[in-house]
Amino acid sequence: MRQDPYGRSGYGQQGGQRRGLFGNVRWLILLGFAGYAAFYWFSNRVEDPYTGEKVLIDGSIGVEEEKALGLQAYQEILSQEQPVDPNSQIAQQVRGIAQRLINKIGVVEAEIAAEHGLQPSGHWKSFDWDVNVIQSDQANAFCLPGGKMAVYTGLIPVAQNADAVAVVMGHEIAHALLRHGAQRMSQQKLTQIGQMAGAMSGMDPQQQQMVMAAMGYGYLLPYARSHETQADEVGLMLAAAACFNPQEAVPLWQRMGEASGGQAPPEFSSTHPNPGTRIQNLTALMPKAMAYRQKFCTEPGAP
Repeated sequence: MRQDPYGRSGYGQQGGQRRGLFGNVRWLILLGFAGYAAFYWFSNRVEDPYTGEKVLIDGSIGVEEEKALGLQAYQEILSQEQPVDPNSQIAQQVRGIAQRLINKIGVVEAEIAAEHGLQPSGHWKSFDWDVNVIQSDQANAFCLPGGKMAVYTGLIPVAQNADAVAVVMGHEIAHALLRHGAQRMSQQKLTQIGQMAGAMSGMDPQQQQMVMAAMGYGYLLPYARSHETQADEVGLMLAAAACFNPQEAVPLWQRMGEASGGQAPPEFSSTHPNPGTRIQNLTALMPKAMAYRQKFCTEPGAP
């Protein structure tokens, strides 16, 4: 046996064997988790009637569970925020806009599903709708799974009119209709699988952080931006069908961009499309939206 000049005969070779064995185990662990992630992905894909695409929704996340989570979040928000008087003029106007949008969900869902050769899901029929206006400078609104909604008073001066408010509220309702909450939870499970794989395979924290960053820029953030684009389209069709003017969407997002002061992060590192991209997409959708308005707007005297 060759002797090491420093008296360490054989140790270098043995250490190399240990490192090689550890490397093989690491790859086996990573391959095992990759196989599980692939199985999870393909076994939880469902067809979305709003997009015609197959999306990831964990089969264990039912609509009732989403509703329960939405209600819990809503109660927490209302315990921390200050809703305005429900009998105030602004609260009544916002509830009226919401009701007009809700009344058109059925026909819009059926029309969009038919465009993709699919049947409407109808899961929204079990929603327990509720709408509040919250006193805040935020130019924002939300609709949680299950139909719990709120509009912040800061949105009103930026929107300037009921048509623009309807575009925003239609967008938020669309997130709930598209089950984006369940899709995000399913995404998070995939992320957790990746984190477990990294930890159990012996990656150091810096390596794990680099992998998760790559996953974020390559998968999670584009997925989030696609959700926003989908909600823009469905929300615009809802607003149009409910006799609001969808053309108000473009000046609305111009004002939203001005209100942000140009402080939005670059699109590739953001969960939302930048205002320019959004306006471009909405402009392209306008002929379709106007056709929806002509077909489904049944309000007497509506232009």
